[in-house]
Amino acid sequence: MGIVINQSIKNTIITYIGFVIGAANTLFMYPHFLGETYYGLTGYILSSANVIMPLMAFGVHNTLVKFFTQYPTEKEKGQFLSFVLLLPFLFLIPMLLLGTLAYEYIAGFLSRENPIIHDFVWQIPVIGLCMGYFEIFYAWVKVHMQSVFGSFVKEVVLRVFITIFLFAVYFGWMSPLAFINTLMGIYLATTLVMFFYAMKVKKVSFSFQFPSNTKPILTYSIFIILSGSIANMLLDIDKNMIGQYIKIENIAYYSVAIFIATVISVPSRAMHQITYPITAKLMTEGKHDELNELYKKTSITLQIVGGLVFLGILLNINQLYLLLPENYRGGVFVVFTIGFSKYFDLILGNNNAIIFNSKYYRMVLFLGLLLAFLAVTLNMIFIPKYGINGAAIATLISITFYSIAKLLFVVMKMKLFPFTMKTITSLVVFAVFFFAFYYWDFPFDPITNIVLKSTLITVLYVVVNYKLHISEDFNTVVDTVLQKLRKR
Repeated sequence: MGIVINQSIKNTIITYIGFVIGAANTLFMYPHFLGETYYGLTGYILSSANVIMPLMAFGVHNTLVKFFTQYPTEKEKGQFLSFVLLLPFLFLIPMLLLGTLAYEYIAGFLSRENPIIHDFVWQIPVIGLCMGYFEIFYAWVKVHMQSVFGSFVKEVVLRVFITIFLFAVYFGWMSPLAFINTLMGIYLATTLVMFFYAMKVKKVSFSFQFPSNTKPILTYSIFIILSGSIANMLLDIDKNMIGQYIKIENIAYYSVAIFIATVISVPSRAMHQITYPITAKLMTEGKHDELNELYKKTSITLQIVGGLVFLGILLNINQLYLLLPENYRGGVFVVFTIGFSKYFDLILGNNNAIIFNSKYYRMVLFLGLLLAFLAVTLNMIFIPKYGINGAAIATLISITFYSIAKLLFVVMKMKLFPFTMKTITSLVVFAVFFFAFYYWDFPFDPITNIVLKSTLITVLYVVVNYKLHISEDFNTVVDTVLQKLRKR
């Protein structure tokens, strides 16, 4: 776990820096600089692009990780990379033709409730394509155990670019509409940066000769496209459907609440950058016991770290919303609801990496299709009735069912289990902290209150978890930090 801890810590730090910048963008600049309508439009475009991203990438970012270790020579790796880089065009070419011929129909359908969407529909696949190829090049550096720079570009550089252009809107150097058009250039720039870095990490001699296992690659990619599309759809379909049923301004309110809740998943995102290729390697080598140990360690470590983040959000949420414009303050229910779904998914550890790299990945697709149907149906029922709260309820039900199904699948089919008695101990600690601190605040302004309360909770939570020795990796990190502090 040494390399996992090392790079996970760096990725976590980078990701949280990115989230601080993103918080400034999401909670302050977007609402005040763009306004509700254009913020809602931005959220609609980006969430829709994320939904179709697996299609634009043709699942190649996952395919690269799964099959990379099977090629012993640099020539074969070059053939493999060349082949997978061309795979997305199997989808892009027909999509381009269809989009050109049917644009007015598609744009008209998507903008029937909010006409402002009509002229921006074409940007969705462009940004989705940039997102897709970014993930492909990022996967290339991850299989070489070099995930930190890619995390920096994805979490920090992208958000810094957005911050710069939001300030351009604020100072009147560009209009909100120009900013939305600029988003395409921002995503293209980060994709090019990732490409050049990927070639620096391991330059490849491109070859147009197909690899020997072309058929398994194609089969896996197609299934992963569908599985990845389902997973992304479960994450972002709610924003898309809000734009179909109620005013686009509600996407802005929902986006703020979702961003706050998504902070919970930062530790998971950071750790998965490095555990994904390690999981693929262990599965390729058939090391079941080591994989099971990694599964348990990632689960309990993420439960502790994610639990601290979740507590920080829940125990400060009312004060945090006092800092936002009044129209945005109806999102507390959304934060609680989405937060619990994220927390449950977090404690499943490297569950997704295990499934996508197993021989059972096809079966998960069919389960995902049923859950995708459930998500769309629930959003169609709840959004018109309950607005953004309805979208949150639909998402909670869908993601929870999806997470439970994945957990049962890994347990029953692969005999891998992430939980131990320490899982229950950690849940008890979480519950005690929540009920002990939720119902009181310091008698100060919101910012001072949040800082003081968060500091107190963090210190006590770290001490309690450390003394109970719930996670070996968590204690190792704390010991390392304490040793460095003593040396100073």
